[in-house]
This record gives sequence, C-alpha cells and structure tokens, in this order.
Amino acid sequence: MKKLKLKELESNLQQVDDFENPKLLLEQYPTRPHIAACMLYTIHNTFGDIENKTVADLGCGCGVLSVGSAMLGAGLCIGFDIDADALEVFSKNAEEFELTNIDLVQCNVCSLSDRMPKTFDTVIMNPPFGTKHNKELRYDLPASFKFHKKKSVDIEVDFIRFSCR
Repeated sequence: MKKLKLKELESNLQQVDDFENPKLLLEQYPTRPHIAACMLYTIHNTFGDIENKTVADLGCGCGVLSVGSAMLGAGLCIGFDIDADALEVFSKNAEEFELTNIDLVQCNVCSLSDRMPKTFDTVIMNPPFGTKHNKELRYDLPASFKFHKKKSVDIEVDFIRFSCR
C-alpha cells in the first residue's frame, strides 16, 4: 500500500460527502477534512494505531474518519451510528472510494458497550468537546442549522489518546 502524505489524505477526504440535512437532536456536525486528516495522520504515524488494525468509528456519521482509516490501511474499519440517513451517505462514500475494508452497523452507540466486541485495536470518534487534556486542536464548525448566525465558528477541542496496553 502506498503511504499517504498528510496533504494527500486531506485532499482525498475533501471528496467525502457530508450530511445533506443534519439532525439537530443527534448533534450532527461534520468533521472537516483538515481536522480528520490531522487526527488520523497522528494516530497512524505517531502511534501506529491504524495500519492493519481493527478500527471502530463510534458515531461515524457519513464516515469521514472510517474512510480515512481505510485509506491509511486499516485491516477493517467498522462505523457505528444510530442514523440510517447518515449511514446511507457513509455507504455511498465507501463505494465511491472502492473501499472493501469498511463495514457499518446501525445502532445506538450509548447502548453498545455490553454488545460491542472487545476485539477492536483502535476506537475513533469525532473530537470531544469541553475537555482539557492532551493535544489541543481547532475544530472549524460550519453553520449547519438555520438558527446558526455565523458562517462558521472555530472551537477548541482536544485530541485524546487512551491506551489499555
């Protein structure tokens, strides 16, 4: 597999389709290609936690983190989300990139802990908001809903890595 550079990964992720009608109650904010690429590139190159690994993408939405993980050589990436509409976009994204190392599961991630297989090497998810640990990143949050008054807002988020090894 060809090793992707950060700019190549970001360029590829710019082609990933996003929410057409994000759902406010599900807080469906897209992970922008730049932040997704930076997150995944760090996880892959600094920690070696993607290539040939089994990756779970919790609250995967339209699949930008799963698609990026698959591009970086994940053995298998499984996206979990409650929203069938988001998973439909996710599925189209995987097909468009001809990725065969991706699967998806529709479920409520909050009730998944007892049923989730314990065989994932890496678990990824959108940047958590409101924490104060590890590497700080800027998350460009675009206006997604009618009540948003600004075109976009930069929010400080933290990149957190937990290890059970």
